[in-house]
Amino acid sequence: MRRTATCLLALMIALLLVCIPWQGQYPWLAWLRAFAEAGTVGAIADWYAVVALFRHPFGLPIPHTAIIPQRQQRIAESLGNFVEENFLTPELIISRLSGHNAVHALAGWLAEPANSRAIADVVADSLPGLLDGIDDADVGRFFDQLVIPQLRTLDVSRAAGGILKVLTEGDRHQPLLDRGLEALETWLKANVDLIKAKFSAASRYTPAPLDAYIVNRFVEGIVALLHEVAASPDHELRRQFDQAVRHLIVQLQTSAVHRRLGRTFLRDCIRHVRGGEYYRLILAHTRARVTADLDREHSVLREVAASALASLGKSVRSEPAIQGKLNAWWLELARSLVVRYRRQLSALITEVVKSWDAQEVSRKIEAEIGRDLQYIRVNGTFVGGLIGVVLHALTLAVAR
Repeated sequence: MRRTATCLLALMIALLLVCIPWQGQYPWLAWLRAFAEAGTVGAIADWYAVVALFRHPFGLPIPHTAIIPQRQQRIAESLGNFVEENFLTPELIISRLSGHNAVHALAGWLAEPANSRAIADVVADSLPGLLDGIDDADVGRFFDQLVIPQLRTLDVSRAAGGILKVLTEGDRHQPLLDRGLEALETWLKANVDLIKAKFSAASRYTPAPLDAYIVNRFVEGIVALLHEVAASPDHELRRQFDQAVRHLIVQLQTSAVHRRLGRTFLRDCIRHVRGGEYYRLILAHTRARVTADLDREHSVLREVAASALASLGKSVRSEPAIQGKLNAWWLELARSLVVRYRRQLSALITEVVKSWDAQEVSRKIEAEIGRDLQYIRVNGTFVGGLIGVVLHALTLAVAR
């Protein structure tokens, strides 16, 4: 297009040079000469205007030429301000985002097993590197600065009482008591000989058969009692056990003695953990278990993470109320981010544009819009020529 526009300019000049000597012989050439003169002026003027945008015409440092290279800093600042004022406004961004249920779309995408598995794989693959980047000192500082100060403020006695209270509500502890009765029965049957030996050692003056008879009858009686307690939900021993547990709960939550014992126990545990290098052992054990699991064909961590993500996606997708809350949170987060960082983003654009090479920027812009600019030269040639013809006609009309 540059060559085309330049050839058209050369054609106008050649036409003008032809018309000048032959105009006296052929008066009608005055019209063609007027067209060629004005077309030449228009072509040269538009060539100068186009070239002045990108470089100095003929390399001459004419004022107000090479505008883009000379004004790169101002262009960068204007571009940054333009983006900030017209694109990074909270109202514009929020209005665009609010028309789309982003949480529903994300939840639907996450509910697909392939997508949730892909996310789980990325998270799982990053775990070994994350754990390798943590050393013993980091774990020690984490426990010393965050975990242990919180543990020191923990009321162990009251917490234990609360756990027992929750455990006994609704008779949740009864299955545990039944398991304890079964374990006691199993232990008694398995250790009859040991009980006989201990009984014989304590009763030196009774014959061994009598000792064996007494122990067998004792064990049988205890086992029968255990069966009665297990078979009867209202057994007296169960009620006594429940009363003892309720009394213990009250003591744990209100007794100063139990509270001191809890603090002493917690202090001893903290001292034991600190002195036994358990930080290093915990970290090494965690690394080994995570690495071994991830190397398996059916990794538990991967399956659990993928299942949890898919379940989360399905739950959120089916709950419009949750979607509304999350969308409102996301929009507020977007608004606060735009308000906080819009100036930094525009400054980033400005700095990047300023750092570009001025000549290279000029060449790139010319390559992008140069074709249209050359059309301006072509159009300027023909428009100038037509205006020359009109002016020639007006001159003749006034002369007459």
